[in-house]
Amino acid sequence: MATTDIDIDEYVSTKVLEQHRDTVTRLRALMRKHAPEAREAIMYGSLAWRQDKVLAITSVSKAQVTFAFERGAQFEDAHGLLDGVGKKTRHVKLKTAGAINESALADYIAQAVRLDQGG
Repeated sequence: MATTDIDIDEYVSTKVLEQHRDTVTRLRALMRKHAPEAREAIMYGSLAWRQDKVLAITSVSKAQVTFAFERGAQFEDAHGLLDGVGKKTRHVKLKTAGAINESALADYIAQAVRLDQGG
């Protein structure tokens, strides 16, 4: 279930723990750059990006931000950063904004976009 009646900036500033706001802000910038057609939404209480289908979603805990890719099991993981064992989703756990590997995440985002476009 997606909710679009909440301002995403307000969501980040009020719902994301302060120690993770920079991480989420950097993820938003990466998504804008590498998936410019994706729309931000709040799904199941978390920040997500979607085009035809969900591309990625965040989950914030006290310890980290989990950046999950809906069809990540189909990705080629040349960077070795994806975790998960299910049939569909794979994720990257980020404890700090400095832990973001921009080139790896850009590759994963590009793969998510290609899969969403049927490729």
